[in-house]
Amino acid sequence: MGSVYVIKPEQNVLSRLTNDPLVREVQIKSIEVDPEQQSWKIILMGKPKGTQQLWDQLAMQLTQQINAVKHVVFEWEEPTAPSDYIAYMDAVIKNFTPQVTITATSETTQNSKNNNGRRTRKQREQITQIITEQPIACENILTEQSNVVILGEVIAYDKRLLRSGKILISFDIWDHTDSITCKLFLDADDEVPEVKIGDWLKVKGDVQYQTYEQELALIVQHLNLAEPPSPLSDNAEVKRVELHLHTKMSGLDGILDVQEAIKQAAKWGHPAVAITDHGVVQAFPAAYMASKKYGIKVIYGVEGYLIDNEKDHPYHIILLAKNKTGLKNLYKLVSFAHLDYFYRRPRIPRDLLQQHREGLIVGSACEQGEVYQAALRQDPRLPEIARFYDYLEIQPLGNNEFLIGTERVRCIADLEDINRRICRLGEELQLPVVATGDVHFLRPEDGVYRTILLHGQGFEDAERQAPLYFRTTEEMLQEFSYLGPELAYKVVVVGPNEIAAQVEELVPIPQGLHPPIVDNADERLKQVCYENAYKKYGNPLPTLVAERLERELNAIIGNGYAALYWTARQLVKKSNEDGYMVGSRGSVGSSFAATMSEITEVNPLPPHYLCPKCHYHQFFTNGEVGSGIDLPRKNCPECGTPLDRDGFDIPFEVFMGFKGDKVPDIDLNFSGEYQATIQKYTEELFGKDYVFRAGTIGTLAEKTAYGFVKNYLDETKQVKRKAEINRMVKRIVGVKRTTGQHPGGMIVVPRNMEIYDFTPVQYPANDPKSGVVTTHFEFEFIHDSLVKLDNLGHNGPTMMRLFEEFSGVKVTEIPMDDPETMQVFSGLGPLGVTEAQIGTSVGSLGLPEFGTGFTRQMLEDIRPTTFADLVAIMGLSHGTDVWLNNAQNLIRDKITDFKNVIACRDDIMVYLLHCGMDSSNAFRIMEQVRKGKGLSEADIQLMKQHNVPEWYIESCFKIKYLFPKAHAVAYAFTAYRAAYFKVHYPAVFYATYLTLDIENVNADIIIQGEKRVKAEMANILAKGNEATAKDNNMYTVLEIVMEALARGIEFLPVDLYKSDSRKVIPIGNKLLLPLASLDGVGLNAANAIVEARQQGEFISIEDLRQRAKVSKTVIDALANHNCLKGLSETNQLSLFSDIAEM
Repeated sequence: MGSVYVIKPEQNVLSRLTNDPLVREVQIKSIEVDPEQQSWKIILMGKPKGTQQLWDQLAMQLTQQINAVKHVVFEWEEPTAPSDYIAYMDAVIKNFTPQVTITATSETTQNSKNNNGRRTRKQREQITQIITEQPIACENILTEQSNVVILGEVIAYDKRLLRSGKILISFDIWDHTDSITCKLFLDADDEVPEVKIGDWLKVKGDVQYQTYEQELALIVQHLNLAEPPSPLSDNAEVKRVELHLHTKMSGLDGILDVQEAIKQAAKWGHPAVAITDHGVVQAFPAAYMASKKYGIKVIYGVEGYLIDNEKDHPYHIILLAKNKTGLKNLYKLVSFAHLDYFYRRPRIPRDLLQQHREGLIVGSACEQGEVYQAALRQDPRLPEIARFYDYLEIQPLGNNEFLIGTERVRCIADLEDINRRICRLGEELQLPVVATGDVHFLRPEDGVYRTILLHGQGFEDAERQAPLYFRTTEEMLQEFSYLGPELAYKVVVVGPNEIAAQVEELVPIPQGLHPPIVDNADERLKQVCYENAYKKYGNPLPTLVAERLERELNAIIGNGYAALYWTARQLVKKSNEDGYMVGSRGSVGSSFAATMSEITEVNPLPPHYLCPKCHYHQFFTNGEVGSGIDLPRKNCPECGTPLDRDGFDIPFEVFMGFKGDKVPDIDLNFSGEYQATIQKYTEELFGKDYVFRAGTIGTLAEKTAYGFVKNYLDETKQVKRKAEINRMVKRIVGVKRTTGQHPGGMIVVPRNMEIYDFTPVQYPANDPKSGVVTTHFEFEFIHDSLVKLDNLGHNGPTMMRLFEEFSGVKVTEIPMDDPETMQVFSGLGPLGVTEAQIGTSVGSLGLPEFGTGFTRQMLEDIRPTTFADLVAIMGLSHGTDVWLNNAQNLIRDKITDFKNVIACRDDIMVYLLHCGMDSSNAFRIMEQVRKGKGLSEADIQLMKQHNVPEWYIESCFKIKYLFPKAHAVAYAFTAYRAAYFKVHYPAVFYATYLTLDIENVNADIIIQGEKRVKAEMANILAKGNEATAKDNNMYTVLEIVMEALARGIEFLPVDLYKSDSRKVIPIGNKLLLPLASLDGVGLNAANAIVEARQQGEFISIEDLRQRAKVSKTVIDALANHNCLKGLSETNQLSLFSDIAEM
């Protein structure tokens, strides 16, 4: 054990954590500091005071706020010890300022036990003691009080191990009046009560003020499982059908989750439910999945906006798809409304509706419909107007209560009369009249969430929330009882059921893949795969190769995916021919057929030697080596030729499922500057009318939803506990805000079908200026029905192209086992710099995916020595709960080593196969774990039967998401190649890096040298949390600049005639900065200057301004950088100067 030092603080540092008088009065004798264990023992003077829970919470706050401290213990005795370490730790204390938010920690440390905090067996047994007292409402908990009992639903749950060694169980309880956080402190060896979200609990404890959260919480003494209240049921003999319902897709208006709506309708026994969002049908795919889950028919519809001419104020109208023809016509109308008739909202011209009315049922909608408006103003043309519709709609009086006090509605009786008038009209015209709820939320108490949304959009009447909730049959009959029992039953039950009966069971998106039609794709793919395989491995193929290729092609061709493979091959081939490499993403590198068809360079076969001349081969199939690249160099034993080394041991199942029938997702990284070209080429391949951008839907994220809730509460002067605020936030998360486009996803429709067979289309964010047409449905819902090509723009391929352009070296020909290149990932030796110079002990600054602070820390912990290590690091850094709190701890605690931890999803299947497990179970377990679903008890027993160690099983439980190995290999390729140029062609590397990030390069700062660069970095750091994204990006660039300067790279100032518009040009060991690197000179201006100077030198500043058409800001930026030296202000002065020289 190392030395323990003592701090004698001049003031009570605990008072900074809390206003509790007890704590503020306590005197701190000293603080014992153990730097090795990173622990504090705080010695308090006097007799013990306060509860153990109080001191546990203070300990937790200290460890969360001071990174250097992992364990805090309070004692009421007086130790002594000398200190050299006092100054440092005293400074830590003095600079410590508590934060408002809690940062959860799961970091496990070796804990010491504190007797004062140990829970006795008797106390543990008392946790579940029966609570007999009656609960009080959470809304009545306003002050600290003892022995409080509450009853409610668990809506949030968290379990964490405190650095004090205790376990904190915290959960939020909602009793439909308010919410409160409950806390239960346990010793590490205590049995943890089972608490799940959705449980109903009866809880007893003391309500105490929590100084850290600055609100009341209930400190748990006892808790019991309780029966939830009986759910609302629909007891009518014949149930109604809701034909007018809005979901969260109704753009900041509906707050009802579509699954929740369908689940409720099914629970009530309703035979069907309609989805009719405002102008859109984006809830259809999720509605279909919910309908299958809950066994209820969904009627697919929309509440549209009807116009007769462009200047009309639109009327609301309901369109329901009766059959497949109607669904396609609905998709067409929604598309035309968004593409051709959008003005504030997607409008449908009446004559267009008539052209596409087949298969549709048209309803008159709400009070914003033309039938209700005509009835309201007693228009004599009412019968003529109503004849346009297939059914008429009336709604509860509360929906239209806002009309009371207007010119035509004096009281509630007038609203009843309007509904009666519409009923009589329906009888006269022999049209069904149906009662709908115009549902926007589930139950009456949920109206507040819609109020929050409307309030956030500035609606003055947001607080006057109409009762737009989902009603049972009985509730609806009661609403319309003023019509009399017979008519009420007719409009509530008979009419809606008659409409529903006309509607067929529909599938909104055709099931099964509908690939583009590519002539002879099967034969062409098979031919090119075998040709390349024979060329590489010889004919006949090695058994392992032949079996793998045959198995893959059978799955690809048998399931109709050959056209997708062939299309991807064509795109990669086109890009390569144009001089741009293509990087693969995702799991496509798991497919050997993709490798042989030249879609990806990742080879998924087991690591192997291969002779390029005589095809000698040697495979390593038992995990002896992580990657073929890491095999030692060796000559062919048969012909003496140096052997190639390849292979990464990646199962095909990861890509296309165990049965090979999963729709393959081929993601390709094209150069960012080439992306537009490849997308245009895709349209040329398949025809512009058959290629669409993949659409996305932007919904309220948690942070934005929190803003809506907090703004509403502040402006309405309501104070809520965090538990209640968080509950409210969750209810509006997912509400649609806007639409967009996937960065590279392109949807291809087969030529024998139309896009309207699958989805409507629209402009992203309804902006026709975008020039892009996207799918109306999110691409993730269309993924399994239409081919989606992910033609993503990425810096990696652009970086490789610039390396080749600047150096003349082909990136595919560099050695992949260069020792100096590998050393960059574990040290600084090859760069010739020190940690003091560049601020890090590894040389990965600027390397794709390896340059971040997080990954650099991993490199420092691991110190990789092989290419397989780099692949594993990519997997660990891109997974969730794979490195932190998992593999990192296993390595640090020496439970296992880096080579054996789970890094990528494929590792699990390969490892289990090597343990002797059958492939189907190995695949199934991999799929469960990589999705964060953990293991079943049967899985655990199966793994133990195959001698899988306990630590491996525990690691599987912690994982939330695992990265595909093929993707990790592709990233490692790019990073390694960049590292090679960094070591051997430093000027080329830094020129390339800065060119790609030119927006954050400031030439004025850089050319002033190291001192000025350091000063700017210090200025950015001094901003702390006030630093902008631009500041942080510039800081990263300046780190690279500092490294380049330390390596002897010289930066040349911008030259008006020699500098490129945006590229940093390497000239020997010097870098010429571009025009666009000047602050105030944008890329357009830089391009204009380069184009203008091709006509000859500028004779004056005026000449430059006129020829390049640049602003005064640009001229000033050039002048400040001395780019205009020697140029006179005007052409006239230049002429006088020329005459004088004559």
